[in-house]
Amino acid sequence: MSARRRRLAVVGVLLLAAVIAFAAWRFVLAPPAVPPGVIAVSGRIEGDDSAIAAKTSGRIREIGVREGDQVQAGQVIALLDDEQVRAREQQAMAAVRQAEARVRLSQHQIAVLEEQLRQSQLGVDQSRADAQGRVSEADGKLAAAEAQLAQAEAAYAQAKWDREAMARLFKRELIAEQEAQRAQNNEEAQAAIVAASRRQVEAARGALTTARANLVNPAIRSSQVAAVQGQILQAQADIAAAQAEAERARAQLDEARANRKDLNVIAPFTGTVATRTAEPGEVVTAGTAIVTLVNLGEVYLRALVVGVKLRLKGAVGFAKPGMPADGEILVDGYKWPTGYTRR
Repeated sequence: MSARRRRLAVVGVLLLAAVIAFAAWRFVLAPPAVPPGVIAVSGRIEGDDSAIAAKTSGRIREIGVREGDQVQAGQVIALLDDEQVRAREQQAMAAVRQAEARVRLSQHQIAVLEEQLRQSQLGVDQSRADAQGRVSEADGKLAAAEAQLAQAEAAYAQAKWDREAMARLFKRELIAEQEAQRAQNNEEAQAAIVAASRRQVEAARGALTTARANLVNPAIRSSQVAAVQGQILQAQADIAAAQAEAERARAQLDEARANRKDLNVIAPFTGTVATRTAEPGEVVTAGTAIVTLVNLGEVYLRALVVGVKLRLKGAVGFAKPGMPADGEILVDGYKWPTGYTRR
């Protein structure tokens, strides 16, 4: 065989191999043709996410979810330690009960004083007997006022300690400024209560001195009537003060309960936990993300569409920014749910 024929034979073999390779690629390896009305794009499926954080500062006691967990709207995601808030709530409840007890005591005293007033009008002799009762009552009121003063001073000492502790925590940026200011306000309120309690002790001592003087020097009926009326006015003032204190204590109780509720970190919507950025035992500040929640019920496709003609309402035109795209999404052989529109 001549050299020329050998070269032609080699060229023919190469051409045949190329034809076979093209046919194999065309019918076996090549991707299927895109059907009419379908746009082939490369992109990614995205969803709206939200960083779930606590409303207040505190130490994490428990986290009930991990990455990949499904959560429902309203489900508790994490719990912060509630020891301090629970203590404030109990203190506020005790203050409410104490103020209500003072109201009932003052109301009872008014009833007693009104009866004493009636009796004092019967005569000097009867008034002298009533004076002895007023001495006993004044003794009791003085003892009660002194006990209330001791309790108020103890509460003030606790409030002062809390304020100093909160100030130290605030300097270390472990609590919000609002909590430090709340401790400062509580100390000032307790100081005012101590001052009021001291005035009540002085008034009770004066009433006791007056009652004892009436025993030594029997007063005339008019002076006895005036004294009892003054005591009634004092009891009415005590009722007003106790009612105001009860309202303030109820407001503190409502605030403590609201703060305790804020220690529960709640899922705002149904979704999937994408990341968990905190662990139990860590101290977090208000607004610090604990988990990231993704709403997989509202997802969208982000892809680049260049020079593609679409048929919309019988007309054919190029895709434009802002144009609504309705239809089905086929992701790697999986048909995504229909009915979603994304601009």
